[in-house]
Amino acid sequence: MTILKEAAATEPAAFADGRHAGIQLDWADRATRRAPGARAETASSALFMSETIDGLNAGAHFLDRLSSPERARVHAAGRTITVPQGEMVFSQGDRHDGIFIIRRGQVRVYYTAPSGREITLAYWTPGHFIGGPEISGGGIHMWSGIAIEACEISALSGPALEKLLTAMPTFALALIDGLIAKGKCYSSMAQILGTRSVIERLAQFLLTLSELHGIADGDTVVINRKITHDQIAAMVGSTRQWVTMMLKRFQNRRIIAIDGSTIRIRRVDLLEQILFKD
Repeated sequence: MTILKEAAATEPAAFADGRHAGIQLDWADRATRRAPGARAETASSALFMSETIDGLNAGAHFLDRLSSPERARVHAAGRTITVPQGEMVFSQGDRHDGIFIIRRGQVRVYYTAPSGREITLAYWTPGHFIGGPEISGGGIHMWSGIAIEACEISALSGPALEKLLTAMPTFALALIDGLIAKGKCYSSMAQILGTRSVIERLAQFLLTLSELHGIADGDTVVINRKITHDQIAAMVGSTRQWVTMMLKRFQNRRIIAIDGSTIRIRRVDLLEQILFKD
């Protein structure tokens, strides 16, 4: 009952009573205003809870300040490993010994509570480093990282990192850039969890998916990314049962349509009203 009351309390008038007439969709403009190159870039972007897609992939460019020989030196200092889909890159509670740079594939980083519930920090893509907040070793991993697809990764041990940091000032500055991007990710997650209701977080996540992976189809947008109710729940900080209930409610209000594992956004304006209600 508490969840239903919260959902009802956060619904805008058009969402609550089904009044849809006179509201114009703008998905055609949203889906076509990006150049093809920009669409490809967003499709490969990292994904975490944020009020905007701007900056989601900033951390993928932390090595851009290095020259080609310097980047080659960094990769040569690491150990190249392949991680099959579904296998762990690192596990919460394991001893920490360095960081991992994703060269190919995608890794979900998440925290598991003693109760067994999980919350996802982010889905990280090529160019990002993972394994923080420790850098040069010591302590234990505070998160787990699992390969969502087959990955190729450069593993940089603590001693290797320390040698690079002392020998290459540009790499030290690059790593600071990467840490800044990670700090913004943590801040964004804390801000949304602390200031947005769970139904607002769900609306924001659907809008983010549509921006990153949306394909225009008439007056609707198809989210071209397979995602389960469990994965959505771990992103928005809820349960699978609540997500299933609210997605069904969104379907009944004709905000979205679901065909198998495909989500189609029909009414972006109503999702935005949930976020920007007066």
